[in-house]
Amino acid sequence: MSAKTDTEVIIGGQVLTLSGYESEEYLQRVASYINNKLNEYNKIDSYKRQNPDRRNVLIQLNIADDYFKAKDQIEVLKQDLKAKENELYDLKHELIATQIKLENTTKSLKESQDKLQENSKELVRMETELKESKK
Repeated sequence: MSAKTDTEVIIGGQVLTLSGYESEEYLQRVASYINNKLNEYNKIDSYKRQNPDRRNVLIQLNIADDYFKAKDQIEVLKQDLKAKENELYDLKHELIATQIKLENTTKSLKESQDKLQENSKELVRMETELKESKK
């Protein structure tokens, strides 16, 4: 486990110390996310007219909404990944089956070519014998 990190960040114009086992960069990124949300909502007139408690609840609701949407998106992506892994598995098996079929067909073709060559030789031999017997 990594060491606990204490990092000073600015959130909503206030300097706060965040503590955690995450990196300083991560803690700064969290603070930046919250500041972006605050800036986004501070541009809305109806938000600015709310009392501070209500504004905090609205920000919390928005962050929770972002969290659940991201969580749902992760689930969709996991399902998509699983489907693609299954498809890849099926394609690999289909490829192997096709390669085996190709090998068997190639082997059968080689055997047929060998048999044809033997038959051709036998035909030439028999034609030669027939010609000699007619002499």
